[in-house]
Amino acid sequence: MDERDFRECQRELKNIMAMLAELYGSVDIDALKKKAAGLHQKTLNEEFWHNKELLAKTNREISSLRRRIDPFEHLMSEMKEDAELFEMAVQEGDAEVVKDICGKIEAYRKKFGEIETLELLSGDDDFSNAFVAIHPGAGGTESQDWANMLFRMYYRWGEQKGFAVEVIDYTPGEEAGIKSATIQFTGEYAYGLLKAEKGIHRLVRISPFDANKRRHTSFASVEIIPEVSEDIEVDIKESDLRIDTYRASGAGGQHVNKTDSAVRITHMPTGIVVQCQNERSQHKNKAFAMKVLKARLYELRKKEFEDKQQEKIGEKKEISWGNQIRSYVFQPYTMVKDHRTGEETGNIEQVFDGGIDRFIYAYLRAMT
Repeated sequence: MDERDFRECQRELKNIMAMLAELYGSVDIDALKKKAAGLHQKTLNEEFWHNKELLAKTNREISSLRRRIDPFEHLMSEMKEDAELFEMAVQEGDAEVVKDICGKIEAYRKKFGEIETLELLSGDDDFSNAFVAIHPGAGGTESQDWANMLFRMYYRWGEQKGFAVEVIDYTPGEEAGIKSATIQFTGEYAYGLLKAEKGIHRLVRISPFDANKRRHTSFASVEIIPEVSEDIEVDIKESDLRIDTYRASGAGGQHVNKTDSAVRITHMPTGIVVQCQNERSQHKNKAFAMKVLKARLYELRKKEFEDKQQEKIGEKKEISWGNQIRSYVFQPYTMVKDHRTGEETGNIEQVFDGGIDRFIYAYLRAMT
């Protein structure tokens, strides 16, 4: 690297620092720090500890504030130290140190992008874990296979992002694909990120199930539901539930198919149906199904208070042409396009391998 390359790195470093400082000011991190300090001071009061409910609520609020503050402080401190070191290294002619800092530029840019994205996630449930429910549209085997492709895509995305990914329900189709599937993603901002995926997804391809090799269009719906924290009460009457047990049919080892361990719960007043078959124990499956039901009912209640023009979580649309949020095309060309933002890519293999961040971030930016 010559001096021009070094100076270009320095300009890039300063540019990222300037963008970070601008975002710091627009978010008003100083005000958040002051608020967190004030809440922490309250918790030091001995009388405060006698009110466990208030203490728990305050500690959650402090943690929420620190999750926004800490990334800014860590990145600003790290970049400031490198900027000063860079200047000294250039003056002293230490090319190795300069080269080392230049090598960090891309990582700094990525960290800034992550902080910027997290600032877009400020909803009440954005920090929550998430359930992803996938259902095929009309079309039998073709649509069921498409739903299974989406299932694999989200599963891979979750693994790549470092979330704990657990299959709650997986009901296979008769010939191929799935009739339905539910996956739980556990980790910070799982729901905040995945909420961009709610809606109808459309596939265009030459069907592997058509002997005449004709082009088919298939649809599947993706529902994103935040997991409800234990301290949120949702009234569920036992008399409103119909509980059925059946033999699990999904992948889960040999034992899972030997007993009627799978559980299906129908909430009769709303018609909501949830099922779980990932555990060997019927009791565990029932407990997990109740957790999903609680989340679904919480979303239903919340939706009643939302403005009609706002995005309604759990909204049911016909799984067909005209309602899709994104199209995935294999023929006559390869392209994935999000119809809400215009974001698109021709690298369809990368998308199905879990590479959907570009669509998620574009959606989050468009929603601000």
